[in-house]
Amino acid sequence: MYAPSKVRDEYEELVRSFPLVSIRDEQHLDDAIPVLHRLLDTTPRSEAQETYLGALGDLIEAYETVHVPIPTASGREVLPHLMEAADLKQKDMDFAFGNKVVTSAVLSGARPTGLAHARRLSKRFALPLDCFLATRSTI
Repeated sequence: MYAPSKVRDEYEELVRSFPLVSIRDEQHLDDAIPVLHRLLDTTPRSEAQETYLGALGDLIEAYETVHVPIPTASGREVLPHLMEAADLKQKDMDFAFGNKVVTSAVLSGARPTGLAHARRLSKRFALPLDCFLATRSTI
């Protein structure tokens, strides 16, 4: 980052308050995340804050990629969370399953998601097709 002294000074102050070093353990990660969230909640952000935020985000991502496992879940397990996030009710899911009987059966686990259903869900939620098929997948 090449910047005027005011931007550099602000950036250096951010680094002094929470140094940009590799995240070394869970406690360090737990300390870094609130710093990240504070900056994400700041609007508008200065050039120094944007630069610092990018670097801190990269450090957190690098640690989590190696040390934080992503649990696997079936599409049926994830679908209620996707529905909640999109403010969809069971009746709103008929677009994927065709009717309320099939929708209810799939959401309750009594029936697996079919390929046609998975295609519609994949398109609607912008997730890979295999996220919604009967085999377990990582989301």
